[in-house]
Amino acid sequence: MPTYLTRSFYRRDVVKVARELLGHLLVHVNGRQRVSGLIVETEAYLGIPDKAAHTCNGRRTARNESMWRDGGHTYVYFTYGMHHCVNVVAGVEDEPVAVLLRALEPVDGMQAMYRRRPAAKCDTDLCSGPAKLAKALQIDRQLDRIDLVKSKRVFIERIRATPLQSQQVATGPRIGIAHAAEWTHKPLRFWLKNSTYISHK
Repeated sequence: MPTYLTRSFYRRDVVKVARELLGHLLVHVNGRQRVSGLIVETEAYLGIPDKAAHTCNGRRTARNESMWRDGGHTYVYFTYGMHHCVNVVAGVEDEPVAVLLRALEPVDGMQAMYRRRPAAKCDTDLCSGPAKLAKALQIDRQLDRIDLVKSKRVFIERIRATPLQSQQVATGPRIGIAHAAEWTHKPLRFWLKNSTYISHK
């Protein structure tokens, strides 16, 4: 049986959660099909004060309601009329912070991933971006608000007993948020330094 990340893992500072999700396994089980990938790139979104967060200034809508739930739930949103993005809610209930999963290293179900993403040229292109990984793992709005601690369908499997060492992790500004004023350049993106599966260097 897989060992899930616990509620206490998610009920922490979102920046710490974003960094320490690296190296763990995102899994989607649909019937007999298991598809998964190691998390190799994330971004932290700090909620109410964060001008790049969907919950900036306390904005609460039907779309972002999942961000207001307890840590350990999914927040899946639809963007640009074509793409889904997968987030992991952190902190405690009514603290609307989340971690965007930006890239995975495919592990299980790669044939299924290629069927879903026929434009992918190679393994490193399958999940190297938020929209790519959502499509490869077939995660959409129907899987919004899933409890990752209890669900047998979507969960994050603990792979490492301890966090990665600092020299293994790189940090930098988040991608595609030029509108976020002073938040644009904050080092809230984390990735595995030696990974070839990330979305951007």
